[in-house]
Amino acid sequence: MGILDEFYANNDTLRVPNPSHRHAAPSAPWPWVDLGDEFDRGLLDSELPPVPPLCDHTLCGGSCWKNYPESRFPNWTEHQVEKCEIQRIIKKRDPCRLHVVDVDKEGIFTIPLENGVMEVTQKNIEQSWKAFVANERPPDLRVRAVFIEDLSGPVLQMLGAKFNIEPFFWSSSLNWIPTRFQEDPQAGKGDHITICLTFLRATLPSDFPQNPTPSIISTKPSTLSRMMIDTQAPLPLSTGHLLVLDFLSVHMIRNSKGSTIISYHPSLALPTTKAHDLHQRIELAGRSVYWQKMFQISSDPTFVMLIFLWHAMYAWDEAMENLYTHICNLETRVIETNEMRTTNELHVIRAHQLHYHELLENFRKSVEFVMKYPNPTYDNANEQERKLTKDLLERECNQLLAGINRLEMSRKLQDKRLKNVMNLVFSSVNLDDSRRMQRMTEAAVRDSSGMKQIAYMTMVFLPASFVAAVFGMNVKEISEDTQGTLPHYIVAAAGMTIATVWIIMAYQCQHFLDADYGFLMRLLWPILFILKLFGNEKLGKAKNDKKVARGGSGDIEMQERPSFYPSRDRAASAP
Repeated sequence: MGILDEFYANNDTLRVPNPSHRHAAPSAPWPWVDLGDEFDRGLLDSELPPVPPLCDHTLCGGSCWKNYPESRFPNWTEHQVEKCEIQRIIKKRDPCRLHVVDVDKEGIFTIPLENGVMEVTQKNIEQSWKAFVANERPPDLRVRAVFIEDLSGPVLQMLGAKFNIEPFFWSSSLNWIPTRFQEDPQAGKGDHITICLTFLRATLPSDFPQNPTPSIISTKPSTLSRMMIDTQAPLPLSTGHLLVLDFLSVHMIRNSKGSTIISYHPSLALPTTKAHDLHQRIELAGRSVYWQKMFQISSDPTFVMLIFLWHAMYAWDEAMENLYTHICNLETRVIETNEMRTTNELHVIRAHQLHYHELLENFRKSVEFVMKYPNPTYDNANEQERKLTKDLLERECNQLLAGINRLEMSRKLQDKRLKNVMNLVFSSVNLDDSRRMQRMTEAAVRDSSGMKQIAYMTMVFLPASFVAAVFGMNVKEISEDTQGTLPHYIVAAAGMTIATVWIIMAYQCQHFLDADYGFLMRLLWPILFILKLFGNEKLGKAKNDKKVARGGSGDIEMQERPSFYPSRDRAASAP
């Protein structure tokens, strides 16, 4: 059993779901309604406005968040909410921790609250909602980033109702659907942008949870995992690492009065990026001199989102380094062992490489999306500030795009090396087959020599055997007390020999008779052979007659050629 078989046999629940891209963005007019699903007649017959008025969260008594998403998005019915996994989270009442980091107008990263953590439990739901409604922030706050750990139903509904978040963000996050979209753009005021991105990262088996909990990931039998190539599952490497899929899900509310970034982190039986870890990395980025200068030059909160994308870039680069080492090890193993089984692993890696190409393209489109949709709040800014921010944003996005191009070039190079290794395997196998055939040929030659020696020995003893057979016959010339005679023997032997030769020739006559006769007709092979010879002789004679006639006519034509054709002598004597 190879590396892949051993891994999948023990880790059969480590696949992420295959994304349903048709349910990725609000532009899809039927959220989570497939072609065979029934429509909700109550929604079609409703007289309420399709877009409810905004709620100030003071007079609703909490119904706006308790009935989210239907309270803010009536087209999301109970069936759709159930199908997209949001209902599963709404029913969840476990404690949820929110890790918070603030960025002020000077670009300084600070941790509010106690250690920057807010915990929402069943006991403090109402207090938490009041805190969300109050939305108390420092006056100089530029952007607040919230990292969700173990998302619960109340937190999903409170954040969704407070910031009027499109449910597609939650459904895409819960189902690992890569997407990017802008919603509710208002010139001079702000907008909402969402980026959901699947990326690759390298991890160790020790990073996996010891007791994985049930999740939305697939649970197919281990026999199937060994029979098929599953690019959604982790890829074990000879370096001891695993290449697993991770998910970045960020929703940003860009507002002139203060922006908010919400980062969702899945709770799966996979070593995905945890809220606490990304919270620390974002805080650490605030200590970077390069980024601090940028934050001091421009107040655009979009630059904070670029740091999230840099996290995916780091993960990609580490993963490709480990994959490169694994391919080098495979090359060495192929050269040393020439195992045909290695081609299975090579095919698996190439299938994953094709999937990685798709992921890198999604990464590229996400960066281009950020560059394409600048912050609408800068529509009211002066031309110099707007141009400066635009140039800075394009510069940083181009840096990310250059890194993605480098990763894609590395992936292509590795794919070519894999193809070269596969050719090496097949060439080695062909060489082994050639050597094996050579040995078989040499053995056949030796066997042929042995058979010749046996034939020679048989020929040496053949006269003696013939004489012994003759003297052993019961004929009157040798043994007087018998009835048989030597003529009897000659007649019987000659008749049997002629009959045997006749029948053998009848079976083999297709080699000298062109027509395909039946067996009874082939018994007349001497007659058929004579007829064939006679027919060929007549045909040959006819062909010769035609040749003679053709040659004679040519001579006549030459003789009857008109005299006005100049002859060689006449041409030579001409002036």
